[in-house]
Amino acid sequence: MSAELIRRAVQGDRVIATLRCYDDPAGTSVEAEVLPPGATEPVRRGPYRFASAHEAFRFVQEAMLAFEYLGCTIG
Repeated sequence: MSAELIRRAVQGDRVIATLRCYDDPAGTSVEAEVLPPGATEPVRRGPYRFASAHEAFRFVQEAMLAFEYLGCTIG
């Protein structure tokens, strides 16, 4: 069974980043969509592959913590 985790960083009324963590045949991957300043469309990055779900989840946690420090709300 495949699991998926999605986290969003929101600043004001805009979603500025979405991270999606999911299982795949190679392990666990994380993909990101980030809205650069002044842009209207997000930029896709990844997938970033991790050997374990724990490593991937930790990456997502650290990224969301950085967005919190920058004043974003995480959802």
